[in-house]
Amino acid sequence: MSELAIEVRNLSKAFGDKLAVDEVSIAMPRGQVWGFLGPNGSGKTTTIRMICGLLRPSAGEGSCLGHDIMRESDSIKRRTGYMTQRFSFWNDLTIRENLDFVARLYELPARRTVVDDTINKLGLTHRQHQLADALSGGWKQRLALAAVTMHEPDLLLLDEPTAGVDPQARRDFWDEIHVLSNRGMTVLVSTHYMDEAERCDHIVYLAHGRLIVEGQVGEIIASTGLVTFRARGTGVRALAPTLKTLPGVEHVAFFGAALHVSGSDAQALQQALTGFQDGVSWERVETSLEDAFIALMQRAGPDARLTQ
Repeated sequence: MSELAIEVRNLSKAFGDKLAVDEVSIAMPRGQVWGFLGPNGSGKTTTIRMICGLLRPSAGEGSCLGHDIMRESDSIKRRTGYMTQRFSFWNDLTIRENLDFVARLYELPARRTVVDDTINKLGLTHRQHQLADALSGGWKQRLALAAVTMHEPDLLLLDEPTAGVDPQARRDFWDEIHVLSNRGMTVLVSTHYMDEAERCDHIVYLAHGRLIVEGQVGEIIASTGLVTFRARGTGVRALAPTLKTLPGVEHVAFFGAALHVSGSDAQALQQALTGFQDGVSWERVETSLEDAFIALMQRAGPDARLTQ
């Protein structure tokens, strides 16, 4: 059995004359948690759907869980759990009815026992007879995760799964993801939250349909070559518009009451900051993943697909 859960080469997808994904190649080992990062419209969802057999690529080749993505999509689907951006189960059914229906779709043996175990494992027992439509975002998310993992898939694909839920629900969700990963499940998750990306073993950054960079968090940050200083002081946030115009300053971001000012030329950046010493405390800090993310977006430039 291949040590790679996903191995795709030059994967592309066009919708009419619009190119959504342009020659993306990924080699993802089994048992890891990978993060898909990128701005809206970067091709993350389209790539995920091609990997799991829901969309046929326009070009490229590859395998998922050892099955050819072009010829064996049905086999891939049965061994994959896919949680979409929006809640995609039945609002007019209870939690138990939703899970029972999904269990029937997968033709799971001992269906009642599997549903009972799933409900208990994810802490849904006291809500099992509640209609899905009455659930909060966090509980809908938990129901969706239960539904896509109850058949014990080898690969779990999560498309912005925590959008719109509170911080505690996000943390609980990620705790469960790592429990599943520790049991051997491979997880690929797209997200816009930097703290979630930092929980991943490896990050793939997409922009304008192309893979821009990939690696561990530290590698991604290092690849930008950014140097970052943090400014603190009374009224320091008001300096942002002026700082953005200075040579050597590539990125200015608010961090609470402080500012993060970044640039790839340390000497030029320090020179730019010398005129802002009165009442301001400057400290060189590690570049954050968010700083790196913004820099990568800026460097990717305008989306050429929009002019084609």
